[in-house]
Amino acid sequence: MSAFSAIGEEREVEQDEFTPSIEPQPTWCPGCGDYGVLKALKGAMSELGKNPEEILLATGIGCSGKLNSYFDSYGFHTIHGRSLPVARAAKLANDGVEVIAAGGDGDGYGIGGNHFIHTARENHDMTYIVFNNEVFGLTKGQTSPTSPKGHKSKTQPNGNAKTPLRPLSLSLTAGSSYVARTAAVNPNQAKEIIKEAVQHDGFSHVDFLTQCPTWNKDAKQYVPYVDIQDSEEYGHDLHDRQAAQQAMYETENALYEGTVLTGRYFVDDERPSYQEEKRARGDMPEGSLAERYFEDGEWERSYDFIDRHA
Repeated sequence: MSAFSAIGEEREVEQDEFTPSIEPQPTWCPGCGDYGVLKALKGAMSELGKNPEEILLATGIGCSGKLNSYFDSYGFHTIHGRSLPVARAAKLANDGVEVIAAGGDGDGYGIGGNHFIHTARENHDMTYIVFNNEVFGLTKGQTSPTSPKGHKSKTQPNGNAKTPLRPLSLSLTAGSSYVARTAAVNPNQAKEIIKEAVQHDGFSHVDFLTQCPTWNKDAKQYVPYVDIQDSEEYGHDLHDRQAAQQAMYETENALYEGTVLTGRYFVDDERPSYQEEKRARGDMPEGSLAERYFEDGEWERSYDFIDRHA
């Protein structure tokens, strides 16, 4: 009998199964975009037929970090900027678990920026959702890496002097094999993009625009928005890296000029994931390391199943 018998179980999954009984009602501010992420994630997992028992949600610190309190699955609330290394370790230990990491723009692009770059570079098979509200929300409105130039905050009362980071362009350059942007005001698109990201074999990065009505009055609600897949003006070949780079550049410029562009930007279906690369080189065994331990009742060390270097 497998210790992970819920993994791969095929059945219809109701969206309400992801609502925890202990803390069913989120306590984000009224109008917060984080509600949109939670709704999209629940809908995506339900439609994909994923059981709560076969999902691990690792979150960082901030308003976004409360996501795994409101989403019933295995969860790990990490320290600031560290959701990705924890998520990577979990996926390496048990490849059968659907691993999702989540964090805010300060958590993911600032404090955890180095982890973001190298997780993308290595193409770990997992999904990363970044709540991008262009401000540090939980700590009461400080300037973040994506705050627009000139944005006034407690830490930049005379206006942000720094050029904002370009998360889509950075993601593509670092090596993400699936890159998309969606917004809380577009729930149907958000759900479909999360479904695609989860199904993609490799590192999927979803930049999720989440309005902060309490601390970021400038961003408002990210409306109106344009879905680039439905637009003749902005459409491009998702498998063309150069075309994707240009589309991302236009999207990142347009956001601070008042035009919100969302959609899929880049997909590489041919590149092997980190796990596939390691197995092809004999550096990882087939199957789950965690399951091997639980099945046998004792620890197995790496030298028991990987040939030593000559």
